[in-house]
Amino acid sequence: MLFVSIKLIFKDKKFAPLMWTQFLGALNDNLFKNALVVIITFKGISLWGLAPESIVALAGGVFILPFFLFSSLAGQLSDKFEKSKIARLTKWLEVAVMLVASMGFYFHEFKFLMLALFFMGLQSTFFGPVKYSIIPELIDEKNLVRGNAYIEVGTFLAILIGTIIGGVVAGFAHAENWIISGVLFVAFLGLLASYKIPSVSIADSDLKVGLNPVPQIWSTIKLILPNKAVFNSILGISWFWFFGAALLSILPVLTKNLLLANENVVTLFLATFTIGIAIGAVLCEKLSFDRVEIGLVPWGSLGMTVFLVDLAYVSSNWVSSSAADLLTFQQFISHDGSIRFTFDLLMISVFGGAFSVPLYTLVQERSERKIRSRVIASNNVINAFFMVISSLLLMFFYFLKLTLPQIILIYSGLNLIVAIYIYSVVPEFTLRFLSWAVSRLVYRIRVKGSGNIPQEGPALLICNHVSYIDWLILSAAIKRPVRFVMYYKFFEIPLVRYLFRHAKVIPIAGANENKEIYDQAFEIVSRELQAGELVCIFPEGELSSDGELKPFKKGIEFILKRDSVPVVPMALTGLWGSFFSRMGGRALSRMPKRILFHVGVHIGRGISPEVFQVSGIHNVTALELEKHIEKLLKEN
Repeated sequence: MLFVSIKLIFKDKKFAPLMWTQFLGALNDNLFKNALVVIITFKGISLWGLAPESIVALAGGVFILPFFLFSSLAGQLSDKFEKSKIARLTKWLEVAVMLVASMGFYFHEFKFLMLALFFMGLQSTFFGPVKYSIIPELIDEKNLVRGNAYIEVGTFLAILIGTIIGGVVAGFAHAENWIISGVLFVAFLGLLASYKIPSVSIADSDLKVGLNPVPQIWSTIKLILPNKAVFNSILGISWFWFFGAALLSILPVLTKNLLLANENVVTLFLATFTIGIAIGAVLCEKLSFDRVEIGLVPWGSLGMTVFLVDLAYVSSNWVSSSAADLLTFQQFISHDGSIRFTFDLLMISVFGGAFSVPLYTLVQERSERKIRSRVIASNNVINAFFMVISSLLLMFFYFLKLTLPQIILIYSGLNLIVAIYIYSVVPEFTLRFLSWAVSRLVYRIRVKGSGNIPQEGPALLICNHVSYIDWLILSAAIKRPVRFVMYYKFFEIPLVRYLFRHAKVIPIAGANENKEIYDQAFEIVSRELQAGELVCIFPEGELSSDGELKPFKKGIEFILKRDSVPVVPMALTGLWGSFFSRMGGRALSRMPKRILFHVGVHIGRGISPEVFQVSGIHNVTALELEKHIEKLLKEN
């Protein structure tokens, strides 16, 4: 795995140039922005009658405004034209913007620098859709999560380096000369890297580009509305940036006015935040089954809330130094509350990384290639809107004279409310969370043959039935969403009923037990297969009472007569004897003899529809399919 990661970052001729182009761009953005913020905060710069803390909040809004206005246009251009060419044009724009910024620093024209900040945002606006939409075309699906994780790691490492350099050189004598040299040098390096990005096929050359940003914003957003998972993932990403923009704007002001520490401590905090995001991104990749593991998203939001509350508590109880000068880096570290404060900030960002990376990957994976850049643009528009609102809200809090700990506590409450809303609207996040928790914390799953699940299109998955959580184990092992067919009386159990309904489990009964539910189940199965979904059934019709495979019911034959789709046989092993199996009596009625179970999921080769039909006559039987499962069980 380490070799694959190193190869992606340094040796892969397709992915590495994109990685370094993004890295150098993010480094330059943050070198400039942090140098500007530190100078404004610690030199008491005032513009348009605004206090320094309000200018810092406004600067965040100025940088983000182009994302809101022009992301829809950027997405259209990225879909219509070749992406690597657009990447190079954006890097030429970066060179031009840094020349303008250099003039602003040289002549100490802060209004001029705010204008340069706007154009920096504009450059990033046009590079954003290229960056995220081109990744699936440069690396294979198996490495998609890893690629996104390392793009995030590289980005936040660049933010870290840029933040440190910007903060340090801002305190130098003749700081402006150092800043000018740095931003121009990095801009030219980024330009050179962009010329190594390989060409890719054009997504939609016939697309008509609309230049008026106002109607295009709405038309771009409408593209994502039908896909609820993508839309709500974008809302989650946007909330992350709403929250992150506020926290990063608060840190310099909090450091100077509450902690009474100098600009080097600001650099420490920003570096800590950046390192945490990178750690969260790497952990996300390590904790995933080579898939978009959205089960980590609830963990992320919960962790951010807990440590935000503690950060507010530590801040409100901070005992300021009596020294006349601001605390140096060494003096801050020796303060009683410094370690806890820094640790809270680190953990907020670690959980933030675990929260955001799966959402970005899900947006990429579940977006159609033809419109992927515009979907990314929609994400940028909504992100930008949230971040602008965040800046305005922060300025409003300052106007109300709220203390910084009070503001942090408000954001922690908002974070919890937003999390509850997202997980109630899209229960898939909660279900994936449960699936991930079961598969990682309680069981150790070994998956064999995952490539036999078709990447797209309908298929009927069949599996032996050993325990009540077979469906959770399988959903953890299968990359695509699956509709499971389960016995209808399970829906009578309160918690199980909630989970099954939100997982869109299809209830079924025996034909003699409840004919209406029986017929309705086959109607739903047929509808889902015709819609191109995966449907999983347990043909035994009940849990195993002795750990052995039971004869298959005839219902599977009826499904395949109606819809001739590929059948993928699967075998579960290792669950017999668990708390959720019937070993020794009723399931859920006794304590398990051991906690950790090693579970095997053996996915066999798909059986094509042609095998089922010869001259239009269906020739598959439940017995024949049962033999496929028996074979897998013996092999596993």
